[in-house]
Amino acid sequence: MKKVIIAALILSFGQIHAQKGFKPLFDGKTTKGWHSYGKTSAGAGWKVENGILHFDPEAAKNGEGGDLVTDAEFQDFHLKLDWKAAPKSNSGIIFYINEDAQKYPNTYSTGLEMQVLDNDGHPDGKITKHRAGDLYDLIQSKSEPVKKVGEWNTAEVISKKGKLTLILNGVIVVETLLWDDNFKKLIAGSKFADWPGFGTFKKGKIALQDHGDNVWYRNIVIKE
Repeated sequence: MKKVIIAALILSFGQIHAQKGFKPLFDGKTTKGWHSYGKTSAGAGWKVENGILHFDPEAAKNGEGGDLVTDAEFQDFHLKLDWKAAPKSNSGIIFYINEDAQKYPNTYSTGLEMQVLDNDGHPDGKITKHRAGDLYDLIQSKSEPVKKVGEWNTAEVISKKGKLTLILNGVIVVETLLWDDNFKKLIAGSKFADWPGFGTFKKGKIALQDHGDNVWYRNIVIKE
């Protein structure tokens, strides 16, 4: 009975967002449409459990982890998903990734990140611009509407014609213009200052980060 109810909820969610022009990036059953960065398939560390995508660090040993990346690239888009972090966990939603793995060894070599974090339990929570909802190491959130660790949060990334908006639990937490002189100054003042290619691509893939910690994602949808 539980499986039937869960399936009905997933279907209902999908139908609601389809009406708004959203399409699912995660089918709730498989990792179809995704792969580990620089590889052709998803590592075993990314498990699908009752409509939820769970990164399990124990299952990711022996090279079976890695950031999970979309097969497709996106330019102007509205991404929406739910995330939940375990105590002391760290992850991220990374976008505008150029997957030239030989030139750029990691997703964050090029991609921008909306931070996913247990603010109170993880050391990054003590660093400005590294807390949940921040545009990682670039812009601090206007406020912190993040829920208690272990509870579900809804994150949105909206990028349209260079305007980036990050929303957490219905609250706008970051607004900025990408790729202009001011944005280049932000990069120049960050840890990414000497990273060629970082934050420069206007079309790219989307990733969920393997930071070696338990994290869960669900209801991943996008509207181009």
